[in-house]
This record gives sequence, C-alpha cells and structure tokens, in this order.
Amino acid sequence: MDETLHDQFFQNKKCRYFPCHEGVDPEEFNCLFCYCPLYVLGKNCGGNFRYNEKGNKDCTACSFPHRKENYHKIIGRYMEIMYLVRKNDQENE
Repeated sequence: MDETLHDQFFQNKKCRYFPCHEGVDPEEFNCLFCYCPLYVLGKNCGGNFRYNEKGNKDCTACSFPHRKENYHKIIGRYMEIMYLVRKNDQENE
C-alpha cells in the first residue's frame, strides 16, 4: 500500500463482519467509512443501493465507500452533507 494513504485507509480484519460487502478484494477493503457519510444524501449518494419493503435504504450491494480510491470523492462531498445538516437544524429550531 502507498504510504501516502496511511490516513485514508484502515482495516479491521478482526471485525466479525469483515469484509461486510462483496466485490472488493479483502486486502484492498477500506473500513475507514464503516458507516458511509454519503448515506445522508439519500438517493443522491451515488452508490448502489435500493429501498427495501419497509422504505429503508439498503446499501448491502454498495462497495463505494470501501474502495480506497474513493476516499477523495467522499471527502469532496462533505459540503453537501454539511448543507443538509444545517438545513435540518434550521427546520427543527
């Protein structure tokens, strides 16, 4: 692994769910975004998800946050996430 990525890649091979998504080489599987920060963007997250019969977002088929090459793509969307948080906070004041 490229040493410049030391803060952009993390693995927890002792996790009982590791790897929690199929389609990513276990040696390349990034656990840094275990809980995907893009989840809050709903249908605009850009991942491979579906809504289940209860209406909940199901991301089990999505490996986007677990691919180390997507780190900068995720970080690059934090302004959208912060906007939604501020909007939600203002609506609930």
